[in-house]
Amino acid sequence: MTDPAALLSALARDAEASFVLIARDGVQSVELLTGEIDDVDLLADIPLLIDGTPREVFAMVPYRQVRERGFEAEDDGTPLRCLLVDEHRHLPLGDVLSALPDAPVPLRNSGFDIADEDYAEVVERVIADEIGRGEGANFVIRRDYTATVDADERIAALTWFRALLEHERGAYWTFAVITPGHIAVGASPEAHVVARDGIVTMNPISGTFRHPAGGATKETLIDFLSSTKETEELFMVVDEELKMMSAVCSDGGRITGPHLKQMSRLTHTEYMLRGRSRLDPRDILRETMFAPTVTGSPMQNACAVIRRHETKPRGYYSGVAALFTPNEDGGHDVDAPILIRTVYLENGQLRVPVGATLVRHSDPYGEVSETHGKAAGVLGAIGAIPRDTVAAAKADPDEPSPEASLADDPEVAELLASRNSRLAEFWLNPQEDGSTGPFAGRSALVVDAEDRFTTMLAHQLHHLGLDARIVAWDQVTDADIDGADLLVAGPGPGDPRDASTPRIARMREAVAQRLEHRKPLLAVCLSHQILADSLGIDLTALDAPHQGLQKVVPVFGEDASIGFYNTFTARVSPGTTTAGSAEVSADPSSGDVYALRGEGFASVQGHLESILSRDGIRTLERLITAAFA
Repeated sequence: MTDPAALLSALARDAEASFVLIARDGVQSVELLTGEIDDVDLLADIPLLIDGTPREVFAMVPYRQVRERGFEAEDDGTPLRCLLVDEHRHLPLGDVLSALPDAPVPLRNSGFDIADEDYAEVVERVIADEIGRGEGANFVIRRDYTATVDADERIAALTWFRALLEHERGAYWTFAVITPGHIAVGASPEAHVVARDGIVTMNPISGTFRHPAGGATKETLIDFLSSTKETEELFMVVDEELKMMSAVCSDGGRITGPHLKQMSRLTHTEYMLRGRSRLDPRDILRETMFAPTVTGSPMQNACAVIRRHETKPRGYYSGVAALFTPNEDGGHDVDAPILIRTVYLENGQLRVPVGATLVRHSDPYGEVSETHGKAAGVLGAIGAIPRDTVAAAKADPDEPSPEASLADDPEVAELLASRNSRLAEFWLNPQEDGSTGPFAGRSALVVDAEDRFTTMLAHQLHHLGLDARIVAWDQVTDADIDGADLLVAGPGPGDPRDASTPRIARMREAVAQRLEHRKPLLAVCLSHQILADSLGIDLTALDAPHQGLQKVVPVFGEDASIGFYNTFTARVSPGTTTAGSAEVSADPSSGDVYALRGEGFASVQGHLESILSRDGIRTLERLITAAFA
């Protein structure tokens, strides 16, 4: 059957048929995937080989799979659903549009599952109790827009898919996934991870500009791009995704951008990250679960915060749709957009999950407004609420939109590009082989205290010539701690004064053991605070957390531009230069300690591996030299 109308009609009528429709940005065709369903338990179980033959597979990966990384998530039973592709057709876009239904689908009993006031209270709690106690830099807490749908679910889904094709723009994938018991229709702006021909790319998107009535103007767009909150929000998610890139790519990853991601009602800012990897695509997917733009950072603690503050399981929200395609090497490429801006339909109930990224200076009702804007973007595109003039279909599809022309405005382009002047060149430029670095021939053990900044740190250590490996705090042995030429005690969330926490207690033991045996030690952020405490320096909470904050600070005779992600600080009296056996580099006014060094040890409060640390690699080399001295 080749007629799109007859084909789609037959699939819609068959309640047991499973199929996927995908429209990619800028492509004038729609892909139709049909086949049988196979629900599996783990990513490793996705059946890429059938009787030894590579097979194309489409998978819906739910949020609960993050447990494969050892992170917290409620097991709501949402299936890791695989469509084993029997046929993959490319249908002309015009024919598909003509074949899809377009009658309005009415909604009843619609509204958010959490009232605005209650959501604002959740935002306040997260800022005070989580970010304010050092549990992380940013967290995404969602709420769901829900409604009752009386129409046939498959017809409703195809109607909404048509509406998205006609009225949404700029989406990476516009898709409809129709299987027994689970239906999803969406327009995802973000390719979370793509692995093709040995090249891995990630696409962190953050910052949300809701177009005003009548469309965006140069002035409103510039106001958005000038926002400190929106800019820092993007930098933080780039840092978090570089952690993932450094875990799966031999070259750590390189940043390009920033760019504007423009959709019908919303504009975002984005970067592209690129690196090389030969890992199995299922392993790449596992190590990159899931996007910090819909979870938070550090990732492991973000999952715990989500479980504490969200009232319902996430289902597929913030997971990925992944298409595994056989390649010429006998393996598979993977293309995996993030599951956001998506409508879910089950048992006559519509659900549109949306979340806001909460940071140290979030305004609770501003975040409430952001969730309304995101939900309206989806609901307006599918025609569930009235469309404004911005979202209306254009008479001429080839005519550029007013918002699109703004991206080419010289002042807008200059403002966007100026963001890179704040970032570390190390991550913007191609990186040289570190085999001839200043510490070549020496080894480093990085102890991970539940912040995967350690993957970026290990990559920088490799660049400096060290043979570096990472071990989790609860797996590192005393022999490990003694064995490396350099021990790097890593960063992590939490209160460094709380020795009752097993993770904090173990990091204290590692630092103390290394000092006692007089072996080279580098302590970072949380571990820097632990080191300072062992030297008798007071620890205190900051008045306002330094999450994603860039500062120029003194580091032993040099000013260094460094990124900070800390809620606590070591503090001395202003003007103090020594503490016991340690030399102190501190803020001349506040006494906040930025770095320590002494016989066989050095430490730093900031994150030298962060994209915000313009002087990161040089300062790291200086401190390692001091530790080895």
